[in-house]
Amino acid sequence: MTAVVDLNSDLGEGAGFDDELLSLVTSANIASGFHAGDSETMARTIRSAASRGVAIGVHPSLFDREHFGRKELPVSTEQLYDIMNFQLGTFQAIAEAAGTRVNHVKPHGALYNMAVRDRRIAEAIVRAIHDVDRRLLLFAPGQSALATAGRAHGLNVVAEVFADRGYMSDGTLVPRNCHGALLQDPEAAANRVERMLREGRVTAVDSKDVPIQAETVCVHGDTPGAVEFARSLRRKLEELGVDIRAPGR
Repeated sequence: MTAVVDLNSDLGEGAGFDDELLSLVTSANIASGFHAGDSETMARTIRSAASRGVAIGVHPSLFDREHFGRKELPVSTEQLYDIMNFQLGTFQAIAEAAGTRVNHVKPHGALYNMAVRDRRIAEAIVRAIHDVDRRLLLFAPGQSALATAGRAHGLNVVAEVFADRGYMSDGTLVPRNCHGALLQDPEAAANRVERMLREGRVTAVDSKDVPIQAETVCVHGDTPGAVEFARSLRRKLEELGVDIRAPGR
C-alpha cells in the first residue's frame, strides 16, 4: 500500500470552510482570482495556510467567474499561456510578500478537465509553469495528457485522485451534471481511497475497475460536507498508518 500521501483541498473560493479544512489537509490549492477570490482573499488564505504548515498551491482557472470556472470555453494556446502567466505571477508575488513560497500548481475545474484529455491545452499550461518557475510541482491525474506534458517538460508531477468525485471507465471524472458525479457518504469515500492506495484501482460508475495512481487526494472545499469528508478520510489514513504530508516536504 502507498505509505505516504498528501491531502489537498481547493480553498479561497468563498465556501466558508477554509479554517476547518486547513486543520485537516496538507496542501491548499488557492483560487487565483479568475474563477473565485481576489488579492485580499489570496493573501489571507496564504497566510492562514502557512501558519498551519500547509503547503501552498496556486489554483488557476479560465476567466469565468459566472460559472465558477466549471464551463469549458474556447481558448487559444497563446491566450491560455498568458492567462496562466498572469495568475502564476500574481499569486507568487502575493505569497512572497506574505513570507512564503508556492509549492505546486493545480488547474481548476474546466481547465483541469480540458488539460487532462487535450495535449494542446496541457502543453500551454505546462509551458507557462516551466517558464515562471520550473520548481513548482504539478498536480494532475497520473496517466493524463497534463501529466504527460508536465513530465516531458521536466516538471515534477504529483498524481492526483479525488475522494469526493465519481470516475468514468476511462479514468476521467464523471461530469458534474451527471448521476454519480459526487460521492455523498464520507465513510464510503474513505474506503474507496483506501482501495486506491492498497490496490491502485477505483471502481467506475459503470462498475469497471480502473487503474489509478494516488500521491495526493483531493477533497473539494465547496462540496457539501467537505469538512466531514476530509475528517473521515484523514482518520482512516491515520488508522492505516499512512504518513500524511505534502509532496516535496
